[in-house]
Order: sequence, then C-alpha cells, then structure tokens
Amino acid sequence: MLKIDNLHAYYGKSHVLHGVGFEVQPGEIVALLGRNGSGRSTTAKAIMGLVEGEGSVRWKDREILGKKAYEIAHLGLGYVPESRDIFPKLTVHQNLLLGQKGSGKGSRWSFDDMYDMFPRLKERQHTEAGVMSGGEQQMLTLCRTLMGDPDLIIIDEPTEGLAPKIVELVGEYLQRLKSRGISVLLIEQKLTIAMAISDRALVMGHGCIVFQGTPDSLRADAYIRKEWLEV
Repeated sequence: MLKIDNLHAYYGKSHVLHGVGFEVQPGEIVALLGRNGSGRSTTAKAIMGLVEGEGSVRWKDREILGKKAYEIAHLGLGYVPESRDIFPKLTVHQNLLLGQKGSGKGSRWSFDDMYDMFPRLKERQHTEAGVMSGGEQQMLTLCRTLMGDPDLIIIDEPTEGLAPKIVELVGEYLQRLKSRGISVLLIEQKLTIAMAISDRALVMGHGCIVFQGTPDSLRADAYIRKEWLEV
C-alpha cells in the first residue's frame, strides 16, 4: 500500500533522512519509534509533501514524492501532526465539518461515529476548540482527520502530554481504525502503547531505519532498545 525506498530529506544544508525504506500494508499498524531528533517526524512530513525529499514514496503503486500536500491528502492519506493544528475559534462540530472531503457522502465515518468514539467531543460539540484541554484537542484532531476518510493515517505522537486513561482511549481508537481496514503509521515515544497495538515496529536512529520486526522481536533485542530507544 505505502512503499518508501531510499528516502532522503534535507532542511537547508542539513541532511536529515539517509535512505529510509519501509512498507505499510493494508489494515496494518506500524510503529515508527526512536528518540527525539532521529528523523521520525521528518519522515512523516516527507511522505505528506511537507518537506522536500529524494528517493521514492509510492502509494498504491503510484509515485507521490514531489506532489503537494493537499494532492496527497486527496489520494487517501491522512496526517495528524504533533502540533494538533485545530481551528481554535471554530466549534468542535465545525472543525469536524472542515475535515470532510466534498459532501462526506460514502465516507466510512460519520459525526455519530466520532461522538460515539469520544463522548467528550459530543458533550462539547458547540464549544470553541481553543478552550478545550490538550487531550480533548488531540481527540478532535484525530477525528477531524478521519472525517476525510483516509485509507492510511499517519499519527505523530498522539499520546504526548495525555493522561493515562486518555492514552488507553487513543490505543482503542487506533485498533478500531484497523478493524475498519485503515492502515496506521504511528510515530511514538511511548513503547508501551506502541508495542501493545502494533503489528510491526520500526526503529529510527540518525535518520536511518536501524530495526524492523515484530514487537516481540524488539522486546527480545536488548541491544537495539538500549542503543536507540532508552533514555
């Protein structure tokens, strides 16, 4: 479904990604792990056309590297940035409405789905998003992206700053996406949730993929965890 090969990316003269390569299959949750500065967020931005890259990013056998971000989104890739990027002066419901592509007809997701998944959003549907807590804003960003009906969703640090109960809720949410056939590329620092819900784990270090395997194989590899993950 998503195939990345020999991907390089730069910020000015700074060479950030060094030949990154991996795949995400239909209905699969893949965790992209690593310390801050390892290149995980840059990888997501390069896939989504937000950072210039060299190499290959293929989506459903179509090369998308070099396309604009809005063009990539309309091909069925969703992106939830770490910064959340909600519209603070709009209500919860209005934010969700903006996530729809076209009329929203034929989408796998409805407003009721969002409110069923996160009842707190239903309670606050007429509240301006800017006055909500960080956890509520994270829920809203996730749901707004889903309203665009993506086939794959890239989520950057969805549990950052969230209370443990909300972290569990996010984990359940991601598994629900998988049950509907949606692929997930999960960028995380929290190993617990990533290892619990992922089918495969990738570890990045210095702009390269240094490990690919199952969560069980990563648990068994003390060297990789010590060298590239543990603080």
